[in-house]
Amino acid sequence: MNSLEENIIAPPLQLKSAIDAAGQMIPPSWPLDSSVAVNPFFGQSTETLAHVAARLDRIGGIDVVMPRNWYQDKIERGEITDQDLQDALTAAPYQNRPANIEALKNALNTPVEMGRRLDTVSELAAKASGTDWGDIIDDRFGLWAGGFFDQGQALWATSRRTGAWKSWRSWATHDLTPQILGLKDFCAYVDLLPSSPFEAITRAVGALNIPQQAMDTYFHQLLISLGGWSQYARHEVWKDELEGKSNTILMELLAIRLCWEEALFRQYQKTIETEWHAILDKHQEPIVPSSHQVINEILQEAAERSAQRALSKTLASNTASNTRPSAPLLQAAFCIDVRSEIYRRALEAVDPGVQTLGFAGFFGLSTEHKSFGSDVAENRFPVLLTAGLTSRTGSADASMDATEKSHRYQARSLRAWGRFKLAAVSSFAFVEAMGPAYVVKLLRGAFGLQKMKKGDSHAPRFEPMPALRDRIDAAEKILRAMSLTENFGKIVLITGHGGNVVNNPFASGLHCGACGGHAGDVNARLLATVLNDREVRSGLTPRNILIPDDTLFIGARHDTTTDRVTVYDGDCASKIHKSNLKKIRKWLDKASALARKERMHRLPGAKTERQIRARAQNWAEVRPEWGLAGCQAFIAAPRTRTADQKLDGKSFLHEYDWKQDQAHGFSVLELIMTAPVVVASWISLQYYGSSVAPKVFGSGDKLLHNVVGGIGVLEGNGGKLRAGLPWQSVHDGTKLAHEPLRLSVCIEAPIDAMTAILERHKSVRALFDNRWLHLFALDETGNMAWRYAGNLKWEPLTSKESPTIPTAKAS
Repeated sequence: MNSLEENIIAPPLQLKSAIDAAGQMIPPSWPLDSSVAVNPFFGQSTETLAHVAARLDRIGGIDVVMPRNWYQDKIERGEITDQDLQDALTAAPYQNRPANIEALKNALNTPVEMGRRLDTVSELAAKASGTDWGDIIDDRFGLWAGGFFDQGQALWATSRRTGAWKSWRSWATHDLTPQILGLKDFCAYVDLLPSSPFEAITRAVGALNIPQQAMDTYFHQLLISLGGWSQYARHEVWKDELEGKSNTILMELLAIRLCWEEALFRQYQKTIETEWHAILDKHQEPIVPSSHQVINEILQEAAERSAQRALSKTLASNTASNTRPSAPLLQAAFCIDVRSEIYRRALEAVDPGVQTLGFAGFFGLSTEHKSFGSDVAENRFPVLLTAGLTSRTGSADASMDATEKSHRYQARSLRAWGRFKLAAVSSFAFVEAMGPAYVVKLLRGAFGLQKMKKGDSHAPRFEPMPALRDRIDAAEKILRAMSLTENFGKIVLITGHGGNVVNNPFASGLHCGACGGHAGDVNARLLATVLNDREVRSGLTPRNILIPDDTLFIGARHDTTTDRVTVYDGDCASKIHKSNLKKIRKWLDKASALARKERMHRLPGAKTERQIRARAQNWAEVRPEWGLAGCQAFIAAPRTRTADQKLDGKSFLHEYDWKQDQAHGFSVLELIMTAPVVVASWISLQYYGSSVAPKVFGSGDKLLHNVVGGIGVLEGNGGKLRAGLPWQSVHDGTKLAHEPLRLSVCIEAPIDAMTAILERHKSVRALFDNRWLHLFALDETGNMAWRYAGNLKWEPLTSKESPTIPTAKAS
């Protein structure tokens, strides 16, 4: 073995840069109680799909598109046309693309080249010894990490005060399993490791002879091999970065994983050294997409152009009036969530006096909220933001409110009871003594008779109350962002949403992603109180927003699992709309029935509305609802452009009127393109990744899940933490329920205004330039007229440029 000084190649700054770069490639994963969708290709948006495929193939044998026969079937059914293939082929920016459509089609019948995945040291050692060191590392690392990252589930959690590196070293020096299984003197090796994780990485890099050019993909590979553990650590880094703090947890995890590699290399060096150096040579090679990966991207692009063609045809057939109804009886603002599209269409169908709007479900209030009887602060806003407000449900002085005090004591009793049931001393005796008493509860769950959780009946409030000027500013900004500055209805429902299921670790994933994986009713009710405030309304008048005295804003909650809507009119002191509210409740009930009837055809085993409601109460139901499966498009335009169309719950719908926004420098357009569009892309790509590569980007089979640490699930009783969507969230048992297509964003706005925004926001531009998102401009009739071609260029969708497309300068 050469000396450390001879082996180490990268200077400290370059080594740290490589460590940081590998960490940036890891997508964050939020804990189960506040899970939100995350783009699994996070950190790689500056690369194209084929380039990412080449990277992920090298480090994990991961493919990023569907099997070739999926595209072949679409071609044979006529869904993908020759024109789609030709357009996708023409748009492909690769020299090694097929020469023509015939060559592209022939490739569908050509055997696919094998992956180029590179082995780690642990995998080489496994081949040399016959011992599966990869599984052993997953098991031992998972046992430590489950205790270290625990959020209250474990009775004896590992202390985090010393950090991950010191915690693992302390744990590993007493773990004899690796030595029993054949890794000699592992405990002693760990005990002699440097006290600094960076120094440990430096030492391992020298021992393994890793050149600087190989660190990029090798470090990324090791972090990927830790599964959801590295993703949860990335979430912790994400939170600290938003607050301007530093966090070394990912470096510490990389150090731990590298130490396993170093220990195995020292033991098996003579056997694996030659092969290992050949692998390092391949790690140093530039990442270049193969012809196979280029063809895959072209086929994926063709499938997306096929769907875009269908969407264009749907939008072109719209016959709805281009004018809004004047002062409707009911205006209902819903989250842009694709599930809202079905309910909005149903509600509009029950009476012409209904108008609906779409807006991000946190309704512009980034509040850190404490629920009734709770001291736990919940971030009820998109993860891209930081808290700007604080709120709570309950009295100003909880000690003086008997109801809240009783609720708090009851919650503490339930937690104590739960810990007693799971304790090592009492758990077996508990089952013996109390098992029969749980028969009734088990039967209720089996037959769907569980009591469902209801939204909090107590009204939320700001604490402290923002200053009047701040409330007026927020009200103006939110109303303009909703394009709701005139023609107010008699009643305006601000409707948040949330799922409602029992015994489902992924329940928060059915809530509102814009509310940080929580239900949106709190934000809706808070906004209603602001907009009902007479002082706020008076302050809006000089700003040309006149809200009539008899307009009443009311918070509401749409239960996406049962399609019931709860109206919180008890928050409002006004009684002048009593008869109107009675009528509106009937409309809501009718709309709920229509929405359930439409959703019924997609849910396996659901033949009646009653069965849809029962799914929410069945603890054994693996598909209580489909969540956002099927999402394909994001449309920002006046509702009149889509009101007459059945979009099948596949589109995010954001209300937007560029003519109102122009006077304010297109600030709303900039907000839409940099926040809701990005969040929607995360949702779309999480469903995409969980569909095309479920073993890597999905969390596996719900039937095998065990919750660990309160933060995630294991598939089985050990190993890697799994991140992403369960298989049952994208597959109905016979076929995919989600068609993996990258999101098409359609915005009715001047193309020069959109171009200027892309020019200012490079990270957003990268999503469109590398086609993780597709961008279209709608003309003034709502038709898809222009396609963003990348590099700040646009191309018309017809041979003749549309004369109706607006431009900011001309306007």
